[in-house]
Amino acid sequence: MADTVLALNAGSSSIKFALFEIGPNDEANPISRGQVEGIGNAPHFLARDPSGAILSEQRWPHDTAPSHKALIGILLDWVDHHLGADRLVAVGHRVVHGGSDHRVPERVTDRLLDALDRLTPLAPLHQPHSLSPIRAIAEARPGLVQVACFDTAYHRTMPPVATRLALPRRYEHQGLRRYGFHGLSYEYIAGRLATDAPALAAGRVIVAHLGNGASLCAMRHGRSLDTTMGFTALDGLVMGTRCGSIDPGVLLYLQQSGGLSLGDLEDLLYRRSGLLGVSGIDSDMRTLLGSRTEAAREAVELFVYRFIQQAGAMLATLGGLDGLVFTAGIGEHAPEIRTAVCAKLAWLGIALDEELNRAGKGRISMPQSRVEIWVIPTDEEAMIARHTIATLQAKSHGRMPEA
Repeated sequence: MADTVLALNAGSSSIKFALFEIGPNDEANPISRGQVEGIGNAPHFLARDPSGAILSEQRWPHDTAPSHKALIGILLDWVDHHLGADRLVAVGHRVVHGGSDHRVPERVTDRLLDALDRLTPLAPLHQPHSLSPIRAIAEARPGLVQVACFDTAYHRTMPPVATRLALPRRYEHQGLRRYGFHGLSYEYIAGRLATDAPALAAGRVIVAHLGNGASLCAMRHGRSLDTTMGFTALDGLVMGTRCGSIDPGVLLYLQQSGGLSLGDLEDLLYRRSGLLGVSGIDSDMRTLLGSRTEAAREAVELFVYRFIQQAGAMLATLGGLDGLVFTAGIGEHAPEIRTAVCAKLAWLGIALDEELNRAGKGRISMPQSRVEIWVIPTDEEAMIARHTIATLQAKSHGRMPEA
């Protein structure tokens, strides 16, 4: 009988999950993974084995759709059935915001949940959806260990100058600072680089996590030195529905002269801007790349322009560049975006191999390229599982998890 952990990565309308067996050296060995999509509309449950074969699939029409809480129960029941004689010993969760105080994975307690609830204004689009499955599982399986893994924690190595906002000091003491996000993804990529390209991992690397949410991270020796997201997940690059960096004066104008309330402003910045707002068509890069409209072309052009602009800032922080890594949905699956970015950065001595770029895996730059270009699929669930296992082992040995 083997011990297993379940990794959950919850969003507003979907839950990605993965099951891992705890190996003899505390490694996380994948058993299955999948997702529940269409939550709140017409949910679709799909689970696959490590080879990609479908293990289970179920759909619910809108009029009989289970609630978010009920779907968590359905997932747990499926896990029990799938594991058979094996035992689920813990569930690990991606929690978007850990604030200033939560810098390593932690075992969930009522006190921790209360503290994380208070951070919701810093990530209103994400934090409630991070915490909802934790509460549902605590109610359904009160004895099951749960571990919170924070997306902000990886960026704890950023120097103070990179986290500081140019506001009066009293606001810094209240927690107003740049935190950075997508940390579980960046931590996974840093680990993969250390294995696949150790010389590059020790150098100056920009990792581009490009999905519906998008950011860049400047790494050296696998540690975060700077990132484009800041106090919230609104900052930085143009995203699917989020605006990215914006002149604060625009926000003042929209309130004072545009008549927008705080709620209107939040909705505009988080849900109606970015690729969706500029194109007026869709937030999905695949749709925009396939469109012949001028508005779609302009949205893609702005996405690339802001990437180049902010990559320049990361490059200045690093003092040069040895490698650029693309990951996440757009980063892994949009060769057109990689081509456009590398063309704009050709002055760095980048030489992209277009055949390898279309294949979209591993190193995709030519041998003579002065900057290595890589595509590495991210795996936040694997990172969550590793942290969960480490937290369990630290607890059993009376140690705190390493910072």
